[in-house]
Amino acid sequence: MTRFALTVEYDGRPFMGWQRQAHGPSVQQALEQAALAVTDEATAVHAAGRTDAGVHALAMRAHLDVAKPIAPFRLMEALNARLRPAPVAVLACVVVPDDWHARFSCVGRAYEYRIVNRRAPLTAGKGLAWQVARPLDEAAMQASAARLVGRHDFTTFRSAHCQADSPLRTLDRLEVTRAGDRVTVRAAARSFLHHQVRSMVGCLALVGLGRWSASDLADALAARDRAALGLNAPPDGLWFVAADYPGD
Repeated sequence: MTRFALTVEYDGRPFMGWQRQAHGPSVQQALEQAALAVTDEATAVHAAGRTDAGVHALAMRAHLDVAKPIAPFRLMEALNARLRPAPVAVLACVVVPDDWHARFSCVGRAYEYRIVNRRAPLTAGKGLAWQVARPLDEAAMQASAARLVGRHDFTTFRSAHCQADSPLRTLDRLEVTRAGDRVTVRAAARSFLHHQVRSMVGCLALVGLGRWSASDLADALAARDRAALGLNAPPDGLWFVAADYPGD
């Protein structure tokens, strides 16, 4: 049995999320079906994170075990051939030790949230970014984002359906930048709560619109109450961009 680590890119629009669902297609299901067709083996594909419906990935890390002798490059090519026309692609495939686990060995995860700040409708980027028509003050958003960096109880920014044992998380990075009409929020942590990034972005957008102050954001965090959340950003703009492992 050989364990292969995959780097996977996908457009989340057609899927109910990463995790296999009984009521719709998932990225995990697409990969497992492709693996079955290639190896004639039923195998589970485990990922570094479980993205929600409509959320995308540029470099999701995943792994699967295969008994059939096959070279990593050949496996990657065969999976990509079987995945078509689903918007899922395996960008890299390498052999890893048997105790390497895409989820449990991961020591850091990074997301990018893309906002298009313009009045004109989205065309090519529809479903791949969140359009905010009114002007955003990205400097105010960046200043407020600093209030969330560090170790906090993120109950306010946690989905009611979150299954994590604790709402405590250490946010290593939360940065807001602008390039033309593109506002990007980058977040990094060892792990995130369900909806945490989308909830933080939604509240930062309220700051950028002038509807909230930095103090309002801090008060929402301190409330430790989901009812204090101002806005949960849509999934369209959220991208999983990196997973870090010891030795990378």
